Amino acid sequence: MIKIEGVRHAHNTAASPLPELDECGFLASVGPAGRGKSTRTKPLPGLLIPDEGQVMLPGEVVDKPRSTVGMAFQTPMLLEWRPILQNGMRTLEIVPNTPSQAEKGDRAPPPEPVGLNGFEGTRPSELSGGTRQRAPPCRALVHEPEVLILDDPFGALDAFPREDLWQTMHWVTENEPFSGVLSTQDLRGAIILADRVVVLSGRPARTR
Repeated sequence: MIKIEGVRHAHNTAASPLPELDECGFLASVGPAGRGKSTRTKPLPGLLIPDEGQVMLPGEVVDKPRSTVGMAFQTPMLLEWRPILQNGMRTLEIVPNTPSQAEKGDRAPPPEPVGLNGFEGTRPSELSGGTRQRAPPCRALVHEPEVLILDDPFGALDAFPREDLWQTMHWVTENEPFSGVLSTQDLRGAIILADRVVVLSGRPARTR
C-alpha cells in the first residue's frame, strides 16, 4: 500500500496530498500545467523530501531514493549512442541488486508489450517521437518495481501516438502486479489507466 500522511511541499504555495493507494491500484492526478502534479509524485520514489508529513511504501517511511519504484518522466532522456532497447535496459545498470552484465540478456524487457518490436537495434534519432517515447515505460518497468510512476510521459505527443501508448500502458497495467500513479493533463488517458482520478483545482492547487 502507498500511504501519504499530511504531506506538504511548497514553492511559495501550499500543496495538498494525494490519497492512499491500495496494492496494485492505479491513481491519476489530472490538472492544468503549473498545478504541482509532478511535485506530488516526486516524494514517492524519494526524489523529493516534503516540507511536512511522510510517504510510506509499503509500511516504510520514504526518506531516500527507492529502487522499488520505477518512474517514466516527461522527456525520454535517451542516450543517442545506444539502441532503443538498450536505453530501455539502463535501469539494470543503476538499481542495486539487479542481474549482472552476463545475466541482463535474460532480463531484457520484451519489446512487444511496449511497442518496440522490430526497433530493438535502432538508435533514438532514427525513430519517430512516439516510438522514442515507448522507451521510458520500458526502462521504468524492467526491474519489476512495486510502484510505477508516470509523470505525463506522453503529454507532448500528437493524438494518434498518444492514444496508442495509452492503450499499450493499459495492457501493461492489466498484466503486471504493481501500484501506479499517473500525473497528466489528459483526462481521457487518466480514465483509461486509473482506478481513481484526482482533479486538481486552480492555484494554490487542492485535490478534489
